[in-house]
Amino acid sequence: MCGIVGYVGSKKASEILIDGLKRLEYRGYDSCGLATITDGSLKVVKSINRIESLENDANHLEGCIGIGHTRWATHGEVSIENAHPHVSQDGKFAVVHNGIIENYTELKKMLLEKGFTFYSETDSEVIPNLISLYYEGNLLKAVKRATDDLIGSYALGIMCVEQPDVLVATKNNSPLVVGKGEGENFIASDFGAILKYTNDFAILEDREFAVISKDEVSFYTKGLESAFYSFIKLDTNVDDMEKSGFAHYMLKEIHEEPNTVQKIIKEYLHSSKGSMKFQIEKHDIKKVEHLYIVACGTAMHAGLYAKCLFEKLARIPVTVEVASEFRYQNPILRKEDMVIFISQSGETADTLASLALVKDKNIPFISIVNVKESTMDRLSDNVLYTKAGTEVAVASTKAYIAQTTLLALLAIYFATIKKSYDEDELKTLVEEIEMLPSKLERILDNEEKAIPYAQMLLQDQSIYYVGRGMDYYLALEAALKLKEISYIHAEAMPFGELKHGTIALIEKGTDVVVFANSPALWEKTLSNIKEVEARGARVFIVTTMRDLQDVENYDILVLPEVHELLAPILAIVPLQLLSYHIACMKNLDVDKPRNLAKSVTVE
Repeated sequence: MCGIVGYVGSKKASEILIDGLKRLEYRGYDSCGLATITDGSLKVVKSINRIESLENDANHLEGCIGIGHTRWATHGEVSIENAHPHVSQDGKFAVVHNGIIENYTELKKMLLEKGFTFYSETDSEVIPNLISLYYEGNLLKAVKRATDDLIGSYALGIMCVEQPDVLVATKNNSPLVVGKGEGENFIASDFGAILKYTNDFAILEDREFAVISKDEVSFYTKGLESAFYSFIKLDTNVDDMEKSGFAHYMLKEIHEEPNTVQKIIKEYLHSSKGSMKFQIEKHDIKKVEHLYIVACGTAMHAGLYAKCLFEKLARIPVTVEVASEFRYQNPILRKEDMVIFISQSGETADTLASLALVKDKNIPFISIVNVKESTMDRLSDNVLYTKAGTEVAVASTKAYIAQTTLLALLAIYFATIKKSYDEDELKTLVEEIEMLPSKLERILDNEEKAIPYAQMLLQDQSIYYVGRGMDYYLALEAALKLKEISYIHAEAMPFGELKHGTIALIEKGTDVVVFANSPALWEKTLSNIKEVEARGARVFIVTTMRDLQDVENYDILVLPEVHELLAPILAIVPLQLLSYHIACMKNLDVDKPRNLAKSVTVE
């Protein structure tokens, strides 16, 4: 949510800022802007449209220092006044801010009493005015005094016309990185914004400061003492940020799923031995009596799938919690418990807060994350990387496939250590996982099969996704994908639960998407199908099973056969494609759906 990029160097800052902001679009935004210092004064341009709309306005800005921002509205509507950067009343200070200032009302009241004027509805505007209030010729000291007043989360990039050669950056509970180049330096809310220009990064710590000029970066503690930061090189491919010939990032990322699974297999399996390479202490696993899985959104759906696997294979009871609820429930955590946190970005605010709670209680935990050097990565001792590469589209696809595949391997590993499941069956599951990439390829080779179903569902106002067992958890993710990018209401539920109220909404022409991947549950599923059919529903079945009985009258999509415990990993793919093609047919912004952010870095 929201994005920051800043530049100091010898080049035209506005061009680099525009390029960086475009690379932050995947985070989600509804307005954007940038500021440079040109001819001794602040020049600001803003837009409530896409970043391309800034380019012409910014073209005349010749300054070699600047800050840019993409805003996802929290305080105040989408408007030019509320877009960043925000400028102090005296016109000397410009600030870009990610996060939420919880005590801004009190601060604004104090500043109003001192004669300051405000032009926006945002919490962020108090920051440049606080800096102005405290400024006595030293920007760093003024920023320090201002941030001492702030309660909440923030990542800040700050410029001052009286010190036109430096940026000051600081953060608290919101990510911010510093990039080092040759004769130029950068700040950004994540690596991808500036990876084109540098691969040397330092990750700013909470309430510490960076002072950045063309040739130097200096770091300071919260007490303004000099601090040492080492710069790291990232093993990241800038090509991940390109569409590579695909119409959208989402489609590209769906087509990357076979390779993503292959990378996980290579990372975590000894191919010659059929054993796994998890660096988790075996004695920790042996003593686990209860697992919590904590995540948000798509990652939480991956956790629900994992619940089935851990309970069946490792015989460990599992509770899956939404991170935003878990942290406020005063959870009962015992020394025999273990927690698994899942986050694609590693910056999800509620998940990080839950992790801090668990860490404070000294409960063992594992973090499953995609982004190395993210906050979650750095806070965790046991980290498993999903190896998915950069995911640019807001709607997560390959990250979900990566998470579910990795969790399946982890559940098998737990079962192996605990000796809780038949050893030969576990080996069979591992062999089936090794065959997943080729089966995913077969589904993607037949992508066009999704198009007739997309046309069939295109005009729907509401669609029901149903299944039994782990197919219900698959239905949750499939419904979320449709909602995210097509804006069609979709509801997922256990098929047997439909008759307990929701069947009142089933009428002639209602579309019901049925997942059927369990032979043992097929007869019950078919009975439920008959119930909705009798009320006029159109039924669309997705299955990995062959020779289903009594399905002649239904639209049915048959996928490659696979072990039923792995079926959700395959069966989600055609539903990702279905959602994608529906959104395309509706001429919607597939990669940047309205109101959504890729990385939810505030509560």
